[in-house]
Amino acid sequence: MTDAVRVIRRGATIEVTLDRPKANAIDAQTSRELGGVFTDFRDDPGLRAAIFTGAGDRFFSAGWDLAAAAAGEAYESDYGPGGFGGFPELPGLNKPVIAAVNGMAAGGGFELAMCADLVAAADHAVFFLPEAAAGVIPDVGAVRLPRLLPAHIAAEVLIAGRRLGAAEALGFGLVNRVAPGDELLDAARALADRVCALAPLAVAAVLDIRRRTEGMTAAEGLALMRSGKIESYRRMLSSEDALEGPRAFTEKRDPVWKGR
Repeated sequence: MTDAVRVIRRGATIEVTLDRPKANAIDAQTSRELGGVFTDFRDDPGLRAAIFTGAGDRFFSAGWDLAAAAAGEAYESDYGPGGFGGFPELPGLNKPVIAAVNGMAAGGGFELAMCADLVAAADHAVFFLPEAAAGVIPDVGAVRLPRLLPAHIAAEVLIAGRRLGAAEALGFGLVNRVAPGDELLDAARALADRVCALAPLAVAAVLDIRRRTEGMTAAEGLALMRSGKIESYRRMLSSEDALEGPRAFTEKRDPVWKGR
């Protein structure tokens, strides 16, 4: 582990901090390191949520490291098993990643926030995509942002450089919570704690189903769920936890989840 990526375990949650002054930009080596962190997170049965944030209060992440690019690092480098940033394309990651956006989320930094399952933002956070000014496009943003924002707003962000403040992002549903900067991690931890209180197999099934049915109609998605082809859904239905939930409700006690 290098100084660029710090990991702290807090109960069933890990907190991953990107620390690459001055703008928390990500080069291929750092992305591969993040991929290793999130692979370990995926494979650890004792972990249920991850919080991803940047060091400092100015930049969440400036995205792709243009200094590395200027030194010859290719735009389509090997970014590791989870793609750029470590988690967006990681196979089998059915645990929630919570982005705690502590400042500017530019380019790939904004794309990482788009790929997170939940987002908490500092009240001074700003989201924007400057790639067109650098002669490239935001690959993930070009696909995802029009699905997350009204068409004309997405177009203005993508091709006219519009910046979205935290309050505006909240209004558009891009973030779940906005908090003062010094309360941001508390807001993200509160989201993580709520996730960790739920049945882990149910959470995994929801995330898996959401990803597998993206782009399908509701009827197509339901048909896929009921086809028996989604292992996480089958596992959840036949689990001990599926019996524990109703039992705990009738016995008026908190459920004890076993993840099996």
